[in-house]
Amino acid sequence: MNYVALCAVGAEKILGNELKSLGFKLNGNAPGRVNFIGNEDALYIANYCLRTSDRVYIQMAQYKALDFDALFEGCYHVNWQDFFRKDVRVVVDKVRVYKSKLNSEHTVQSMIQKAIYKKLGALWRITNLPESGESCDVRVYIEQDVVTILLDTSGEALHKRGYRTEGGPAPLRETTAAVLLQQSLWRRKTPLHDPFCGSGTIVIEAALYAHNIAPGLGRHFAYEHLAIYNQNRAVELKKLQAEKIRTDVECRITGSDIDPSQIERAKLNAEHACVAAGRALQMIGSDAKIERPDFIVSDFADLRAPYENGLLLCNPPYGERLGDAAEAEYLYHKMNAIFEDFPGWNIGVITSQKGFEECIGKKSVSKKSFKAGNLDTILYQY
Repeated sequence: MNYVALCAVGAEKILGNELKSLGFKLNGNAPGRVNFIGNEDALYIANYCLRTSDRVYIQMAQYKALDFDALFEGCYHVNWQDFFRKDVRVVVDKVRVYKSKLNSEHTVQSMIQKAIYKKLGALWRITNLPESGESCDVRVYIEQDVVTILLDTSGEALHKRGYRTEGGPAPLRETTAAVLLQQSLWRRKTPLHDPFCGSGTIVIEAALYAHNIAPGLGRHFAYEHLAIYNQNRAVELKKLQAEKIRTDVECRITGSDIDPSQIERAKLNAEHACVAAGRALQMIGSDAKIERPDFIVSDFADLRAPYENGLLLCNPPYGERLGDAAEAEYLYHKMNAIFEDFPGWNIGVITSQKGFEECIGKKSVSKKSFKAGNLDTILYQY
């Protein structure tokens, strides 16, 4: 079966490596998308385990369409009846068109929905579907006249792990934090600190990775509303992932922030993440506990490296997110002291400010661009 996993633009290679580590075969990619091949279990494993993907789809069809008749026929020939229940409410949630003859997104959306309903109505011998059940989302890409129709299996975006109660101002997405950790080549034995931790996202994602906790174990998915959903198999695979959780690792993962309310929020979010992992462990009869990461209230200027080596990874406030650009630049000038306070540490900073290197007064060893939400950001590594 063909699947498509979405990610931040720029994170395709990282997501591809993650898919390969789960045993899936890659099948090409596009900006923000990685195609892969898997069996029926991939439906569950990808949603449970992927840290850097925003959403997982089943590729229902791919064909060339130069007119709306071809668009309709290609969609009509899909075996939609194998995937939907009879009370389904189909929603064509997004259409993206690029360099194609069919360029009216609204008409494409209408035509795809019509083809799906006509196919289901003909096979089920009903004129009007009741649409009383859960909605199922379909997404359509038309690129250089090639139509790709995708069926959503995730529901809420995968960055919504379920542990965040309230992000506070301009929170970093969980999937973006996971991408930063992978791009930084961080390993669980390496000390890690986030001096602008906010609601704790980087720190919590590091803790999940260090303990090998699949990020999706504590939430529900859209595939539960599909006719192909096998609850027994889903639970069985969930237990297999729970068995992989490591409770014997020593982690030195910490975060700090100048705002006490943010630290309280970070502690609460970390507690929720660890409790969800604990519930997964209970499924396999284990009462082992997950070590909570440490958070303290502190101005970054007051920090000193607690170990000789480590990774300092952060998402400091920047103009488009908080305050204004002048405040962000002033902060970046002050951040130059980090290099003296954390000698021997690798340092990673993600920001949308293109003048960051000039402000901090130091050229980075490497730069990597990512699309974080609607922002074009760069991870500067030292």
